[in-house]
Amino acid sequence: MALGSPSLRHIGLVFLGGTVGAVARVAFATWFPVTVGAYPWTTFAENVTGAFLLAAVLTVIAAHRSLDPNVRLLVGTGTLGAFTTYSTLAVEVTDLLAAGRVGTVALYSVGSLGAGILAALAGITVGHRLVGGGNGSAGDGAA
Repeated sequence: MALGSPSLRHIGLVFLGGTVGAVARVAFATWFPVTVGAYPWTTFAENVTGAFLLAAVLTVIAAHRSLDPNVRLLVGTGTLGAFTTYSTLAVEVTDLLAAGRVGTVALYSVGSLGAGILAALAGITVGHRLVGGGNGSAGDGAA
Protein backbone atom coordinates (compact mmCIF):
# COMPACT_ATOMS: atom_id res chain seq x y z
CA MET A 1 0.00 0.00 0.00
CA ALA A 2 1.42 3.30 -1.05
CA LEU A 3 1.44 6.33 1.18
CA GLY A 4 -1.05 9.06 0.45
CA SER A 5 -4.78 9.37 0.61
CA PRO A 6 -6.51 6.10 1.43
CA SER A 7 -8.84 4.72 -1.20
CA LEU A 8 -12.51 4.16 -0.51
CA ARG A 9 -11.77 0.42 -0.68
CA HIS A 10 -9.17 0.74 2.12
CA ILE A 11 -11.51 2.86 4.23
CA GLY A 12 -14.28 0.32 3.67
CA LEU A 13 -12.05 -2.58 4.71
CA VAL A 14 -11.01 -0.84 7.93
CA PHE A 15 -14.64 0.12 8.59
CA LEU A 16 -15.88 -3.44 8.03
CA GLY A 17 -13.14 -4.96 10.18
CA GLY A 18 -13.61 -2.29 12.81
CA THR A 19 -17.30 -3.07 13.00
CA VAL A 20 -16.56 -6.74 13.69
CA GLY A 21 -13.89 -5.91 16.28
CA ALA A 22 -16.00 -3.32 18.07
CA VAL A 23 -18.99 -5.65 18.27
CA ALA A 24 -16.74 -8.38 19.69
CA ARG A 25 -15.33 -5.95 22.29
CA VAL A 26 -18.79 -4.78 23.33
CA ALA A 27 -19.94 -8.40 23.57
CA PHE A 28 -17.05 -9.24 25.92
CA ALA A 29 -17.73 -6.12 28.01
CA THR A 30 -21.41 -7.13 28.24
CA TRP A 31 -20.70 -10.76 29.12
CA PHE A 32 -17.92 -9.91 31.58
CA PRO A 33 -18.64 -6.45 33.00
CA VAL A 34 -15.91 -4.65 34.93
CA THR A 35 -16.81 -3.71 38.49
CA VAL A 36 -15.80 -0.13 39.25
CA GLY A 37 -12.75 -0.13 41.53
CA ALA A 38 -11.89 -3.77 40.77
CA TYR A 39 -9.14 -5.08 38.51
CA PRO A 40 -10.43 -4.63 34.92
CA TRP A 41 -9.93 -8.22 33.78
CA THR A 42 -12.11 -7.88 30.69
CA THR A 43 -10.10 -5.02 29.18
CA PHE A 44 -6.86 -6.72 30.20
CA ALA A 45 -7.93 -9.95 28.44
CA GLU A 46 -9.10 -8.09 25.32
CA ASN A 47 -5.84 -6.19 24.97
CA VAL A 48 -3.59 -9.20 25.63
CA THR A 49 -5.61 -11.39 23.27
CA GLY A 50 -5.51 -8.66 20.64
CA ALA A 51 -1.72 -8.33 20.97
CA PHE A 52 -1.34 -12.08 20.48
CA LEU A 53 -3.67 -12.24 17.48
CA LEU A 54 -2.23 -9.14 15.81
CA ALA A 55 1.32 -10.46 16.11
CA ALA A 56 0.29 -13.86 14.73
CA VAL A 57 -1.66 -12.33 11.83
CA LEU A 58 1.12 -9.89 10.89
CA THR A 59 3.71 -12.68 11.04
CA VAL A 60 1.64 -14.82 8.67
CA ILE A 61 1.07 -11.86 6.35
CA ALA A 62 4.80 -11.02 6.33
CA ALA A 63 5.64 -14.61 5.43
CA HIS A 64 3.14 -14.71 2.56
CA ARG A 65 4.04 -11.74 0.40
CA SER A 66 1.54 -12.98 -2.20
CA LEU A 67 -1.31 -12.60 0.32
CA ASP A 68 -3.61 -9.71 -0.49
CA PRO A 69 -2.26 -6.68 1.47
CA ASN A 70 -5.85 -5.67 2.17
CA VAL A 71 -6.04 -8.53 4.70
CA ARG A 72 -3.83 -6.44 6.98
CA LEU A 73 -6.26 -3.52 6.78
CA LEU A 74 -9.33 -5.69 7.33
CA VAL A 75 -8.03 -7.94 10.12
CA GLY A 76 -5.15 -5.99 11.68
CA THR A 77 -6.13 -2.34 11.50
CA GLY A 78 -9.89 -2.88 11.42
CA THR A 79 -10.88 -5.93 13.46
CA LEU A 80 -8.05 -6.13 15.97
CA GLY A 81 -7.61 -2.36 16.16
CA ALA A 82 -11.23 -2.03 17.27
CA PHE A 83 -11.13 -5.11 19.50
CA THR A 84 -8.21 -3.85 21.56
CA THR A 85 -8.98 -0.85 23.67
CA TYR A 86 -6.15 1.12 25.15
CA SER A 87 -8.41 4.13 25.49
CA THR A 88 -10.55 2.14 27.91
CA LEU A 89 -7.37 1.11 29.74
CA ALA A 90 -6.55 4.80 30.18
CA VAL A 91 -10.03 5.58 31.52
CA GLU A 92 -9.89 2.62 33.88
CA VAL A 93 -6.47 3.69 35.17
CA THR A 94 -7.85 7.20 35.78
CA ASP A 95 -10.90 5.80 37.58
CA LEU A 96 -8.74 3.51 39.72
CA LEU A 97 -6.47 6.41 40.64
CA ALA A 98 -9.49 8.52 41.59
CA ALA A 99 -10.63 5.66 43.84
CA GLY A 100 -7.20 5.57 45.50
CA ARG A 101 -6.36 2.13 44.08
CA VAL A 102 -2.70 2.92 43.38
CA GLY A 103 -1.56 -0.70 43.77
CA THR A 104 -4.19 -1.88 41.30
CA VAL A 105 -3.15 0.87 38.88
CA ALA A 106 0.49 -0.25 39.08
CA LEU A 107 -0.41 -3.91 38.62
CA TYR A 108 -2.83 -3.16 35.78
CA SER A 109 -0.47 -0.80 33.93
CA VAL A 110 2.67 -2.90 34.24
CA GLY A 111 0.73 -6.13 33.84
CA SER A 112 -0.97 -4.94 30.66
CA LEU A 113 2.30 -3.86 29.10
CA GLY A 114 4.22 -6.96 30.17
CA ALA A 115 1.49 -9.42 29.25
CA GLY A 116 0.94 -7.61 25.94
CA ILE A 117 4.61 -7.95 25.03
CA LEU A 118 4.67 -11.62 26.03
CA ALA A 119 1.45 -12.25 24.11
CA ALA A 120 2.90 -10.56 21.02
CA LEU A 121 6.03 -12.71 21.25
CA ALA A 122 3.85 -15.80 21.57
CA GLY A 123 1.81 -14.63 18.58
CA ILE A 124 4.96 -14.24 16.50
CA THR A 125 6.02 -17.76 17.49
CA VAL A 126 2.62 -19.19 16.57
CA GLY A 127 2.63 -17.22 13.32
CA HIS A 128 6.00 -18.70 12.38
CA ARG A 129 4.78 -22.19 13.18
CA LEU A 130 1.64 -21.66 11.10
CA VAL A 131 3.74 -20.82 8.06
CA GLY A 132 6.33 -23.52 8.76
CA GLY A 133 9.02 -21.04 9.75
CA GLY A 134 11.21 -23.23 11.92
CA ASN A 135 11.54 -22.66 15.64
CA GLY A 136 9.37 -19.53 15.70
CA SER A 137 11.84 -17.38 17.58
CA ALA A 138 10.95 -13.73 17.60
CA GLY A 139 14.55 -12.67 17.10
CA ASP A 140 15.09 -14.07 13.64
CA GLY A 141 13.94 -10.90 11.87
CA ALA A 142 11.20 -12.60 9.85
CA ALA A 143 8.36 -10.75 11.54
